[in-house]
Amino acid sequence: MDLILWRHAEAQAGPGDLNADMERPLTAKGKRQAATMAKWLEKHLPDSTRVLASPAVRAVDTARALDRKFKIVKSLAPGAEAASLLIAADWPESRQPVLIVGHQPTIGHLASFLLFGSEQDMSIRKGSVWWFTNRSREVDKSHDNKVMLRTAVCPDYL
Repeated sequence: MDLILWRHAEAQAGPGDLNADMERPLTAKGKRQAATMAKWLEKHLPDSTRVLASPAVRAVDTARALDRKFKIVKSLAPGAEAASLLIAADWPESRQPVLIVGHQPTIGHLASFLLFGSEQDMSIRKGSVWWFTNRSREVDKSHDNKVMLRTAVCPDYL
């Protein structure tokens, strides 16, 4: 299974209040970042990819740039635990690729967990995509799970 983590693109600054934070739209730069990354993703994502987005406006706007159907999932909102993303994606059991549009620090915590086996602070740039693959092989009647980072892409370098 492939798990693709897409941090929302640059959003307008806002007050610290949670309701206002949920309503922050993308900046002009953020719209360009989302469009650039969406163009790259369209070339690489399988047609069967499920797209899940946080309910925050900036994440929804980022997902819309992809021009695919997506589902808004409340458990992906800002402040979510990394485990919530894995549950929403049905990782690693899902047979189809899943793209999650979410937030820092959750995206970074999940990337760290997948790479190193523990949640650590890991900074993921705005608008960036981290693409993981889980390969499971049966070895002597035991399962050997391998998580690999296929690519990490930043819109500023496309």
